[in-house]
Amino acid sequence: MKKINIIALLIIAVVIAGILSMVGDFSSYQTFASAEDKPGKEFQIIGTLDTSEHAMHYDPIQDPNRFTFYAKDESGVTKKVVFSGTKPQDFERSERLTMTGRMENGEFKCSKILMKCPSKYNNDQIVVGKPS
Repeated sequence: MKKINIIALLIIAVVIAGILSMVGDFSSYQTFASAEDKPGKEFQIIGTLDTSEHAMHYDPIQDPNRFTFYAKDESGVTKKVVFSGTKPQDFERSERLTMTGRMENGEFKCSKILMKCPSKYNNDQIVVGKPS
């Protein structure tokens, strides 16, 4: 076998190994329970705003980059979510939330929220917070 063929095979093997290692890093949607099992690891959780027993809290004078609310995931578990950013406009009207963040001390520390809004003009809105 020629040297060029061996080098080409090695390059192809490295590329395939790189692709396979990246496939393991792609995150699928999780629940609060699975996020609690791996604290510190970042997850995406789909849920809805839960205002039945808990109120949202946002005080722009005290801390403009802290917005807290409660969300219910797809399995029905409700957790406190701390978003490191300003309260998104029309947040109360969102039908569904896709939250990116990690669990810390029983709270979901959220760095990014994708809101699914009912309006045909506001299909999806992405809100990105500042890292804490």
